[in-house]
Amino acid sequence: MIDLDQPATYGELDHSDMLSRVVAMDRQAQDAWRLAQELDLPAAYRQARQVVVLGMGGSAIGGDLARTLAARHAQVPVLVSREYEVPAFVGPETLVIASSYSGNTEETLSATDQALTAGARLLAISTGGKLAELASARGFPLLRFHYDAQPRAALGYSLFSLLGVLSSLEYLPAEQLKMDQALTEIRERTAAYSADSPTSLNPAKELASALHGSLAVVYGGGILAEVARRWKGQFNENAKHWAFFEQFSELNHNAVIGYEHPDSFGEKIVVVILSSALNHPRIGLRERITATILGRAGIRNRVVRAEGQGELAQVCSIVVLGDFVTYYLALLNGADPTNIENIEYLKAVLAQAP
Repeated sequence: MIDLDQPATYGELDHSDMLSRVVAMDRQAQDAWRLAQELDLPAAYRQARQVVVLGMGGSAIGGDLARTLAARHAQVPVLVSREYEVPAFVGPETLVIASSYSGNTEETLSATDQALTAGARLLAISTGGKLAELASARGFPLLRFHYDAQPRAALGYSLFSLLGVLSSLEYLPAEQLKMDQALTEIRERTAAYSADSPTSLNPAKELASALHGSLAVVYGGGILAEVARRWKGQFNENAKHWAFFEQFSELNHNAVIGYEHPDSFGEKIVVVILSSALNHPRIGLRERITATILGRAGIRNRVVRAEGQGELAQVCSIVVLGDFVTYYLALLNGADPTNIENIEYLKAVLAQAP
């Protein structure tokens, strides 16, 4: 097992240098925002009645986070669709943003074709692939970026390109995003969780150590509800680790009853509660009560609190923490944080299917 306080040994497992991507989120965010602001979009794109983001995996989670922020400030609904089909309401008054890191995600390509047939206003965000070819052939705008990484490691692009587009089109006020504060928070959290910071002073290394050997369950509500989803995916893909997520307040209407059985199963679980002071105060109250219930059931739980000025900054602060935690947990698990062997196998079998 790798000693987290010996960064020189990380390369024994981190063969593709995932750590360099984890620490680059601020640079990704700046570049994505610039590309979005420079993109020339038709005036009609400002008049959509709803916005639908198409995507899967690491390309969809940026849409989830953007949707959460837009729900508080945008005057039109923003939805995320992880399907082969677009929702039935998609039509000429819908702005559809197809987000696919590779440009070859089959669900996203299928849904994009349907959106074109429905007459929707299309925009693609990608590094290339079939989606870029489709944009060129059908004449709809493409925000193209270049970044060599797994899709989940390009969240700075998938999130901030969407926020930049929504801001440029005046669906999401730029002043509400507080970009400068968000970038500051990303940089400060990245420094605090860096490989050179020892476990005794590093919350990310400490939490990874506490989670090692246990099933991870992540709870989040309000602006952190979809951050809980992000953590779950990062546990799976980075750390090759079982994980689940639940969202407040829904989990208080069902999950809290399920802590009793199977007997002794709770001894192998650690619940991580993501908390923000910017959420509705009743969510904060629910978090505290839920932690008490977990404790009474003998289930270990940890509360991690968002930092920063503004909603985007607080979202980013917890996203950065989750990326570092799951990176360090991968090393403790003896896993290459980049490897996606099972996904590659699944795609290969799908490609052979009629």
